[in-house]
Amino acid sequence: MRLATWNVNSLRTRIDRVEAFLDRHEIDVLAVQETKAREEQLPLMGLQARGYEIAAHGLNQWNGVAIFSRVGLDEVSVGFPDQPGFGEALEVEARALGATCGGVRVWSLYVPNGRKPDDPHYVYKLDWLARLRAAASSWLDAPTALVGDWNICPTDDDVFDVAQFKNSTHVTPAERAAFQAFLDGGWSEVTRAHAPGYTYWDYYRQRFERDRGLKIDFVLGSDSFAERVTGAFIDREERDPAVFAGAPSDHAPVVVDLAD
Repeated sequence: MRLATWNVNSLRTRIDRVEAFLDRHEIDVLAVQETKAREEQLPLMGLQARGYEIAAHGLNQWNGVAIFSRVGLDEVSVGFPDQPGFGEALEVEARALGATCGGVRVWSLYVPNGRKPDDPHYVYKLDWLARLRAAASSWLDAPTALVGDWNICPTDDDVFDVAQFKNSTHVTPAERAAFQAFLDGGWSEVTRAHAPGYTYWDYYRQRFERDRGLKIDFVLGSDSFAERVTGAFIDREERDPAVFAGAPSDHAPVVVDLAD
């Protein structure tokens, strides 16, 4: 099985690129984040024509997650147990979607950004991660993958200039501790050993061309998932504005290969 995760930064804008990516790499399961639309607004006919079953969850033009699978798609879960909300009305945002695909439980996750360390969104981010970890502790006994945009740089090697981020989110001790808590709790990050390098480059000041990026997209697996991983890679070409037609997402897809 070949599994991929990709923050597409608007599926409606980049559907042609998504379809081409699926064809080029023969992806069996793709988890996407930031679809930025309700399900009925998404252009899904091309994916369905390719044999993909689709689960999508979106509430408005923000956030949004989906899973596309050509190896089966069952037991779809919108959100995880006790997922917190944000805002005055505490809306549970479209940031988590689970489905079983070819015997693997896949969760497409879009972790809150946090905005700034003194922002309520930062507190929300840490709470969101803590509640996800609590819910996910019961998923470790089966082949399970927590994939997506984690909005955290777990190590200094995951950010192009740590000094530039010293007063920013993504690198704070609390965020890194939240990520490490998943690893300490039994999850394994399965891409780093095979796929070093960044996964996100801001559009600002030619960050991609100068390789001033962040590694914030990860695949965390249970033991029975991690032991099947045979390789992984970051498709940097999808982020390169000079390679394919149309504007790229600011994230590159991360692809993981699993033994049968």
